[in-house]
Amino acid sequence: MKILITGSNGLLGQKLLQKLRIDNNVELIATSVGENRVSEKNGYTYFSLDVTDEKAVSKIITEQKPSIVINTAAMTNVDLCEDEKQACDALNVDAVRYLADACEKEAAHFIQISTDFIFDGEDGPYTEEDKPNPLSYYGLSKLKSEQILYEHNCKWTILRTIIVFGVGENLSKGNIVLWAKGALEKGDPLNIIDDQFRAPTLAEDLADACILAAKKRAYGIYNASGKDIMSIYEMVERIGKYYDLDTSNLNKISTSTLNQKAKRPPRTGFILDKSNRVLGYNPHTFEECLSIVTRQLN
Repeated sequence: MKILITGSNGLLGQKLLQKLRIDNNVELIATSVGENRVSEKNGYTYFSLDVTDEKAVSKIITEQKPSIVINTAAMTNVDLCEDEKQACDALNVDAVRYLADACEKEAAHFIQISTDFIFDGEDGPYTEEDKPNPLSYYGLSKLKSEQILYEHNCKWTILRTIIVFGVGENLSKGNIVLWAKGALEKGDPLNIIDDQFRAPTLAEDLADACILAAKKRAYGIYNASGKDIMSIYEMVERIGKYYDLDTSNLNKISTSTLNQKAKRPPRTGFILDKSNRVLGYNPHTFEECLSIVTRQLN
C-alpha cells in the first residue's frame, strides 16, 4: 500500500509519519510546503508540495501513484479565516478539489480531515448524519470541502475531528493543552470560557483513525474526536489537576466577552458509535491523553 500524506510538517502529519514509516506494508510519501522539518528522515520519501498549486498536485499524484492520499493540510485559525477568506478558500477548498481530481484520475482513495465547526453547536453532540450549519467562514470552508467529495467519483473518507492536541517538533502553531499547562505553571490569573463544550482529540488518536480508514478503505463520513466532552474551563481545570498545578487563579468568563471575529458553536462533541463499529476507533480518555503527552515532553 502506497500512502501519500500532505501537511507532513504539521502535528497530525508528524504522527502519521511516526506510525506509518515503521509499517513494512506501507510505502510512504510525505509532502509539505518547503523543507522537511521532521528530524527523523528514514522510512519515507519527502517532496516539497504546495497543495494550492493545481499543477504540482496533479504532477506528484500522477507520478507517485499512491493508493491512499491523506490530506492533513488546512488553514485552521478560525479568526484568521474570517479576515483572509481568499487564503482560507485556497487551502481548505480549492486544494481539496485539486487533490480529489487527481485521486479520481489515479483511482486513489482520498482521506479528508473535517471539523466540528461545520455545526452550529445548538444540538451537540453530533452523529455523522446530523445537518451541518456552520457559524464561521472556517466552518463553511470545511463544509465546502466535504461537498466537493460528494461530487467526485474517487473513493473517499471524511474524518471529522475536534481540537487536535499533542507534542510535535518545529510546529508553526501551538495547541490548547500545551498552552494551558504552560500558563498554569506560571501561576498567572487566567480567564477561561465556560460556555463552549468540546471533545479534545489527541493527535495520535486521529492518526490512528486515518490509518484505520486507509487500511479498511472505509467509505463515507466518520467522527474521529476524543471521547470526553467538556467545557474549555473544565479542560484547563483537568489539566491543572492532572499536573498537580494550582487552579485557584482560573476565572470563568463567557464567549461574548472575547469579541472574537468568528462565531464559535457553543456545544459540539461527537457520538463515536459508527467509527467504533466500522473502523474499530477507540480513542483514549482525556487523562490517558495527558499521560501520553507527558511521556513525550520528558
